[in-house]
Amino acid sequence: MRRLLLALPFALLPLAVAQAADEHDHEHGSLGAHEHGVARLNVALSGQTLELELESPAMNLVGFEHAAASDDDKAKVASARAQLDKPLALFNLPKAAGCVVTNQGLESPLFGAKQDADDDHDENAKDEAGHEHHQGHSEIHALYQFTCAVPDALKTLDLANVFNTFPATQKIQVQLIGPGGQQGVEVTAKAAALKF
Repeated sequence: MRRLLLALPFALLPLAVAQAADEHDHEHGSLGAHEHGVARLNVALSGQTLELELESPAMNLVGFEHAAASDDDKAKVASARAQLDKPLALFNLPKAAGCVVTNQGLESPLFGAKQDADDDHDENAKDEAGHEHHQGHSEIHALYQFTCAVPDALKTLDLANVFNTFPATQKIQVQLIGPGGQQGVEVTAKAAALKF
């Protein structure tokens, strides 16, 4: 599933800072968008519809980024997928909000998804240039859509279960659009909740 559900609301977010940081990262050879220990979460609440899009390097969720070959690796991928398939538990939404999952999707090369032909080109460019580009690293994308009977009960979003379930995740960069406006917040295990 392509990340279309959140594209329009997040197109309105200020991107200048992110672009400047990205350009700085590429100039200095740092990880940029693909940084182990760091995940990204886009959140949009509009009326009764809540959408969450989680993007994470596979390293944060399964402990590696290569294709699962051993039984142990396959078990780790299956376990991560099973946890990601339970968004109500993972995101700990308040029961008073009455949220039910109306749509969800997971996408990753580790789940057998097709990689774009560009990924092979990126790997070849990496080898010829003699330094590492991170476009070929495996990521996991999870997209969830909920309908919430009482959206006013969504006062906070608690991400503690994400950190507990996937302890290699050290921080989550959150972009949130809700009734109170839009905000960008960095969340850690020690401060895992944010307000709508």
